[in-house]
Formats: sequence, structure tokens, C-alpha cells
Amino acid sequence: MTVKEFAELIHGEVIGDSQRNITGVSGIREAEEGDITFISSPQYIRYLAGTKASCIIVKEPIPGLAFPQIKVQNPSFAFARALEHFYPRSAPPQGISNKAVVADSASIGDNATIYPFVYIDEDVVIGADTVVMPGAFIGKRTKIGKGCRIFPNVTIREGISIGDRVIVHAGTVIGADGFGYVFEKGEHYKIPQVGGVIIEDDVEIGSNVSIDRATIGNTIIRKGTKIDNLAQIAHNVTIGARSLIISQVGIAGSSEIGDFVVIGGQAGIADHTTIAAGTMVAAQSGLKGQIEKGIYAGSPAIPHATWLRAQALFGKLPEMNKRIRALEEKISRLEKGEKS
Repeated sequence: MTVKEFAELIHGEVIGDSQRNITGVSGIREAEEGDITFISSPQYIRYLAGTKASCIIVKEPIPGLAFPQIKVQNPSFAFARALEHFYPRSAPPQGISNKAVVADSASIGDNATIYPFVYIDEDVVIGADTVVMPGAFIGKRTKIGKGCRIFPNVTIREGISIGDRVIVHAGTVIGADGFGYVFEKGEHYKIPQVGGVIIEDDVEIGSNVSIDRATIGNTIIRKGTKIDNLAQIAHNVTIGARSLIISQVGIAGSSEIGDFVVIGGQAGIADHTTIAAGTMVAAQSGLKGQIEKGIYAGSPAIPHATWLRAQALFGKLPEMNKRIRALEEKISRLEKGEKS
């Protein structure tokens, strides 16, 4: 593929030799002859002197380069498109393996691939072009849409609804019982968890994520949301569209997360918390209650600007404590002098 052909693919403007060939994609420091790379921030310009790349994707032209550039509005997005083009993940459909266990009442769509050692229970519906990899379990009455990728050892329990183009990475469990108990006569009595889980279109769920089924009703992950590895989504939680939930986040039961919310790693959300659309939560923060749109940090979380000022003061506390003690001693001596 020439630089010109790739520029047309990503709707970019060529600066320099448009006929140079591109054969691969790489990072700016690892790039070899034939590779295309990109710069997403001015801080990486210093690596250009040592790169062997044949072309670079930029937001603004960089003067003095000996190789062609492609100008685009969003270099990171264009780089993602390059990876898609040169390293396609699609594979020819392989049908249903004779080593898979598929119930007679299950419906498998056209061009779906069911790998060996998959278990598909009664009345399951799997859409066209979906791939289910070894070791996956899909429970009764579950529906999985078109073009999904279910990676190895995923457990999708009974009565779960999954939309189109959903990716579920290895080891994830969708639809386990919610953590619900009532204390009676000295015992924790289990509350039956009879609800479901709804995963809408274009959601991606990382590895070893737990999304619990609702007590009644549904736990819901809205369209386009991305969940990183090792997150815990409890029963009856609703996460809005196109939100980002980073690794090791825990969201307790009946919480409502709005659209376009970003929650940093290891943050904890208490039960029945409501977070407004467009909110950003820093890593390791703890939230509870009604959270208005904003940026928050700390545990318990406070507005990020306030948290930054508090952190600046925190580092000065030992010195401030020393000065306070010295002032207290001085005041004490003065008081004793007045009494004498």
C-alpha cells in the first residue's frame, strides 16, 4: 500500500512522497523501514531523529522531515485504523465443532464459529458471525447478538441478553448471583437473585470481570461502554452509554452511572450511588450518594481541584506541625513570664 492509498483510507492529507510503500505499523521508537507510525503529542517529537519509519501520521506538519507525513485531525484514531488494516483479526468461520456441546433447541446464526469444549444450553440464541472460544459456558435462554467475540473460559449464565459486536475477554463471568442477604435469627439468609443482565451493542468487557445478575429486574451496561480487567459490577447496577470503567473498579448494588463517565482504576462506588453523566473519577477514589457532574478524587471523594490543594498541604504537614509546636512552646514561655 502506498502512502497516498493509506491517506485516502483515513481521509488524511499527504505531505511529501505519496508513492512510498507502507508494509506495516509500529511505534515511533520501534519502527523499521516500511512502517507507518504516529505522533499524538509534541513530547514524542524528540524520537523522530532516531526513527526508521517510512511515514508518520501527525496532527500538524513537522518541518524538516525526510519522509512523508499524513496530516489528520486525530492521529491516534488514524493509527488504530492502520492497525486494523495491516493486522486484521477476522478469521474464516469454522462452524460448530463436533467437540462442542450444543443443545438441540439452541439457534446458531450463519457463519458463527463454536470452538471445541464450548457448552451451549437449551434455548440459547447466537447471532451470525459470532465466535465462541473453547471453555465458554452459555446458560439457558441466553441471547447473544451478531459479530460478538466470546473468548476462552467465559461464563454467561442463564437468561442473559447480549447485543451485537460485543467483546467478552477470557475468564469473565456474566450473570452470577448478586451479593444479597438478609440477617434473620443469627444467620445471613440468601435473597434469591432472579433478575438478568442486559449488555447492549458495542460493549467491550475485559478479562476476569464479574457482572452480577439483578435481584429482580436487570443489571444494565449501555451501548458502547468499555470495562477494563478485574472490575466488579454488582446487582441492579446501570452503567450509561460510552462510559469507561478502568481495572479493579468496584461498583456496589443499585448504583446508577451516567453516560460518558470515566472511573479510574481501583475506585470504589458505594451502593445506591448516582453519578451524573460526563463525570470523571480519579483512581482509588471512593464515592457515595448523589454525585453531580464534575471531576473528583480522594476517599471520600471531593472535587479534584480541592483534592489537589489538600495534597499540596499534606506534604507540608510535618514541617507545619514542627512550627506549631515551636509556637506553642514560645506562647507557654511568654505566659509564664507574665505570671511571674
